[in-house]
Amino acid sequence: DGFVGDVQAMRRRVLETIPAREADRQLKLGAGGLRDVEFAVQLLQLVHGRTDERLRDPGTLHALDALTARGYVGREDGEALHAAYEFLRTLEHRIQLQHLRRTHVVPTDDASLRRLGRGMGFTKDPAKALDEAWAHHRREVRRLHEKLFYRPLLEAVARVPGEALRLSAASAEARLSALGYAAPDGALRHIEALTAGVSRRAAIQRALLPALLEMLAETPDPDGGLLAYRRVSEALAGTDWYLRVLRDEAAVVERLATLLGTSRLVPDLIVRAPEVLRLLGDPEQLAGRDTAEVATSLRQAVNRQSYLGNAVAAARSLRRQELLRVASADLLGFVDVLTVCHALSSVWVAVLQATLAVVDRAEAVAAGRRARIAVIGMGRLGGAELGYGSDADVLFVCEPAEGVSDSDAVRYAGRVAQSVRKLLGAPSQDPALQVDVDLRPEGRQGPIVRTLESYRTYYGKWSQVWEAQALLRARPIAGDEELGARFIEMVDPVRYPDGGLDAARIREIRRIKARVDTERLPRGADPATHMKLGRGGLADIEWTLQLLQLRHAHEVPGLRTTSTVDGLTVAVEADLVDEVDATALREAWLLATHTRNATTLVRGKVSDQLPAAGRELTAVAAVVRPDAEDPGEFVDAYRRTLRRARGVVERLFYEG
Repeated sequence: DGFVGDVQAMRRRVLETIPAREADRQLKLGAGGLRDVEFAVQLLQLVHGRTDERLRDPGTLHALDALTARGYVGREDGEALHAAYEFLRTLEHRIQLQHLRRTHVVPTDDASLRRLGRGMGFTKDPAKALDEAWAHHRREVRRLHEKLFYRPLLEAVARVPGEALRLSAASAEARLSALGYAAPDGALRHIEALTAGVSRRAAIQRALLPALLEMLAETPDPDGGLLAYRRVSEALAGTDWYLRVLRDEAAVVERLATLLGTSRLVPDLIVRAPEVLRLLGDPEQLAGRDTAEVATSLRQAVNRQSYLGNAVAAARSLRRQELLRVASADLLGFVDVLTVCHALSSVWVAVLQATLAVVDRAEAVAAGRRARIAVIGMGRLGGAELGYGSDADVLFVCEPAEGVSDSDAVRYAGRVAQSVRKLLGAPSQDPALQVDVDLRPEGRQGPIVRTLESYRTYYGKWSQVWEAQALLRARPIAGDEELGARFIEMVDPVRYPDGGLDAARIREIRRIKARVDTERLPRGADPATHMKLGRGGLADIEWTLQLLQLRHAHEVPGLRTTSTVDGLTVAVEADLVDEVDATALREAWLLATHTRNATTLVRGKVSDQLPAAGRELTAVAAVVRPDAEDPGEFVDAYRRTLRRARGVVERLFYEG
């Protein structure tokens, strides 16, 4: 117990005993010196040599070469460490030969340094050349010592009992069962498939798996995690850096185990976007990417493609990488739910912007640009509140180019809109990219694209109160910015009606909401734990805020926001909702959104129903409430939070 930590502490104590005047000139004991190489090599021997007899060599260089050949040390790292050790040993010999005495301190006088430099084979300015070579090797040794000696995987492997590293098949199954694997025979087959043969890849897997198995045992689904690890490893077998990153990078293995043992969506994304694995070792890079920068990179990459199919493929590829990055940061607890929603919405907007631009360009080449087109985000896309796998609710609006009739402009814009929807919605291995236009005037019976004046006429004469409610989250997201801005200016009087709502329209909204509650909840769903349509769920909270906006946004400009959380904050400031009620609504909305996202990641498909029991519930609970002692505690807290919100909704929405 604590063996690796004790050895590391011993090395630190050696450094502390070096006299200050010798610290920078100490060849043997100092940082970047001979002992750094020896301690690193010997610690690797002690940990891995329990089962690999070829590592049991008392010679430092022979042992280092064996560690490199067997995959415990990277080839480049092994060669650099070998060269540095040879240099340092040779320099030590030259220093001791000068006066035939045992010393490990490099002299400081010029004459001695020139003599040493010539003895090391440097002929031009030997003192300077020696100093530069020594500095280089010292830096390399220190870097590699810290990389190998303080590798967290070492400690994890060292914790595995020696006998567990060399079990028979029957004993291995028993140990896997004790660790929590539900199907130890299946786990054993995965292990055999990964470690079979004499290849370097198999050797590295044999070094990784003892620790990885214990890490996976701490996740909600060890069996699923090990299967996912096998799938990922086999898919990335030709990726030269994959196993090297797992072996060498500090926290990548542990975080990868957490992801694979928690989510069914993440493994599929890793296979198709393995570059994100490199970010797992750096939480800042994983979680801290600027969404505007990501969106700009995506648009530029798409615009560089001249062929339409390649452009859409580039958009999908970059969206996949971003989806995996956000999902990984989310599952590991590095980002909050609002950051996740904003990042997912931002990448969806960038995909729509880029795809619309290339489709419009291609259509214009064929027929001339006959219309300006703008895309208006609606629903969660308009509110920048998207979750994993959410559809993009949009409206398409156009305006004829000079000299073009309305009908020709609408036909042109319709072809562009249909192409965008078809290209993005084409089946693929990635989560769906569905562009939903069902919120358009006249619903599914209406045209997909209208001119701005057609929208103006419709909303002025025939729109219903639910359409005004839908427009509350409308915002321009792609296409012609000036046209998008004029659309918003046109709909503002519709969604923020002067004088608010009369009693009849308030009753109509309440009637529609009551129908939603009774008719749209899926058969067999539990209303207490359905995250979208359940009691105190997302729909309850959003409809409550939207009714306040329809009634009061004409006189409270701050309520003219597409964000649910921001709208609740403004409602408190305007004395429309008290702080306690707003807090209850905000907490329920954030919890339901986070739980919905987590459930989608865990199940690998969009889901609005909280799992009832089992490993899926355990995984969701671990993501949303890692401090909860058991899933039951999480479910109780979820129900309690949403019950409080439902009480507020009944007072504000149905009685207020």
